[in-house]
Amino acid sequence: MARNVLRNLRKSVAMLSAVGLLSLTAACSSPSNQAQDGPVEIRFSWWGNEGRAQLTNKAIAEFEAANPDIKVKPEYGDISGYFDKLATQVAANDAPDVITMGGAYPAEYANRGALLDLSKVSGSLDLSKMDQGALENGQVQGTQYGVSTGANALAIVVNPAVFKAAGVELPDDSTWSWDDFARTAADVTAKSPKGTYGTATVLTHDSLDAFARQQGESLYTEDGQLGLGKETVQDYFDYSLKLSESGAAPNASETVEKLNVSTEQTLMGMGQAGMMLTWSNSLSALSKASGADLKLLKLPGETPTPGIWLQSSQFYTISARSQHTEAAAKLVDFLVNNESAAKIIQSDRGVPSNSEMRTSIQDLLTPQGKVEAEYIDQIGKMDFAPTYIGPTGSTAVSEITARINTDVLFKRLSPEKAAEQWISESKAAIGK
Repeated sequence: MARNVLRNLRKSVAMLSAVGLLSLTAACSSPSNQAQDGPVEIRFSWWGNEGRAQLTNKAIAEFEAANPDIKVKPEYGDISGYFDKLATQVAANDAPDVITMGGAYPAEYANRGALLDLSKVSGSLDLSKMDQGALENGQVQGTQYGVSTGANALAIVVNPAVFKAAGVELPDDSTWSWDDFARTAADVTAKSPKGTYGTATVLTHDSLDAFARQQGESLYTEDGQLGLGKETVQDYFDYSLKLSESGAAPNASETVEKLNVSTEQTLMGMGQAGMMLTWSNSLSALSKASGADLKLLKLPGETPTPGIWLQSSQFYTISARSQHTEAAAKLVDFLVNNESAAKIIQSDRGVPSNSEMRTSIQDLLTPQGKVEAEYIDQIGKMDFAPTYIGPTGSTAVSEITARINTDVLFKRLSPEKAAEQWISESKAAIGK
């Protein structure tokens, strides 16, 4: 229920103008792969902390050693400004060649002509060994625009040391409900030093997705409509407010302060939270930041109807305006299909979607990495409803959710009025 609190994807107004400009000029020119004297240089963008940067740069060095005619220029930074910067780059016809994306951004950019149809570089990019579900996650209306970096799933990250210090038993994730989650979190807060909370966050956008699926609904339908009703949205905002008011989660001001901070600055990363709802591949980074032996639990409320799903952690995409699409495709191929790259990156971007790469890294994974992989295997065996990529405009919906949730927490809107406003604004965002 947080696509990723650590990786909270933000929609910028600039993106709309950026891709709009691109669509106007796309017919006037096309990517070129003409031979040049000497090595070609391609740019590769991603977001993340310094640890991810070190791993990725090491993989890049391996790629360059194997492909001496291709040089890779890394571009990375914190998630908070990543997509705003990308929107500006696209508007200026200066997008990186290989672009890391997440959430609904591949659909946003693909639908406006900003991303390359990867079938055009099939000679350099082999997707035959990718899991079928991972392939489908990177498709927009049947066309492959993104390559999954690895599988991921929502989870409750737990710090057993915080529970032990508070004298509270760890919950049974095979049976617990959302009411159980709220009671347990409030209990941990009450029995912990000031500044330590039972749960690091109230609800965020992905919470709504899972919440709806547990009610037999969905955030979006297959044809790109909203798939949930006012009552579900109202219950979501009401529960978010309950967590804050009860002290189970931080108050409104503290919650807003923590919306877009680094891993190390989250309450879980600082060892000041018993639980945190986030994505499973956050476990390793949070464990390192906190210095604690963290665990993963399944979401509350998963019976009788599961709300969980397997999600590609991120996607590698190629700019439709790249002048070196074959070189870019070779880099993507290396990152997802090469054993040396897999052994470097391991599960940092999710559990690999290529089964051969999963096998190659199994013995190398840290204890936390093995926990992540085991969790994904467990979720993969569950019978859950399909998930549909958000329609054009849907990246704005996550920002709408965060903004309205903030208004609820500060009591500027009641949960009922918030639900009405959310539905109205979300429909307008996706043009439905």
